[in-house]
Amino acid sequence: MFLWDKIAFGPIHSRRLGNSLGINLLPTDVKICTFNCLYCECGWTLEKSLDEKYFYPLQTVLDAIEQKIKTCSQEGTPVDSITFSGNGEPTLHPDFPAIIDRLLQLRDIYYPKAVITCLSNSTKLGNPKVREALKKIENPILKLDAVDEELFQIVSGPTIELHASEIIRWLSEMKQQFILQTLFFRGETEKGAFDNGTGDALQKWLQFVEQVQPKMVMNPVILKFLSDISATTKIREVTVERDISATGEREIYINHMPFDEFLMKKPIVIESVIKCATIGGE
Repeated sequence: MFLWDKIAFGPIHSRRLGNSLGINLLPTDVKICTFNCLYCECGWTLEKSLDEKYFYPLQTVLDAIEQKIKTCSQEGTPVDSITFSGNGEPTLHPDFPAIIDRLLQLRDIYYPKAVITCLSNSTKLGNPKVREALKKIENPILKLDAVDEELFQIVSGPTIELHASEIIRWLSEMKQQFILQTLFFRGETEKGAFDNGTGDALQKWLQFVEQVQPKMVMNPVILKFLSDISATTKIREVTVERDISATGEREIYINHMPFDEFLMKKPIVIESVIKCATIGGE
């Protein structure tokens, strides 16, 4: 299990975001999330409660963010992105919209050229205040790893009553105002084998992309698997989407990497960014 030990941390280098100053709105000693994704670097979601008592008070968060941004500015540290990530789902914080509003002010003062990014699992998009807050920032990176309901339950493992169709509906309300993130992979759990990146699952995903119309699609190749998680889930193979054809046709290139080779890679995150040429995105 890997957990960030601060509210504001970094900056760290991200292949897709550059120098990324991280913001963790979750506790530092436990992962709080609405998903239990098979590949999560923070480990399993052991705490299922979403009680507000687990979250830092608003002023504590704002003070930590402001101090970190001021320090980075005073030290001349370059920041390309101020990124909500951390130990679970950032939009679960009860004051998420207020935090976004204050961060926008701080960014404009200290790092006016930096973008604000939020890595979210999309499960709070049903809240209009969260949805509107995400529309205010440059990079709302919203995830959905499977469109098929059975696959969704296997690979994302929601810890609340939630269906893929709900997330699809909410994402449709964010058309052209969000970046879609999907990880394609295959493996085996106690529920059986799964593969979200080929055949019917892939065709459904392509139709979903056309429906929700993201401004960009990101397909991260995560090389930070924890040994206990990978052993438990028996993930045999990882599917990497390399490209979407610039011709406008529904072409997709998928390379399969044996899992043993996957685990031998250096413990870093390698990400690829694919423009949505198939739906006319920029």
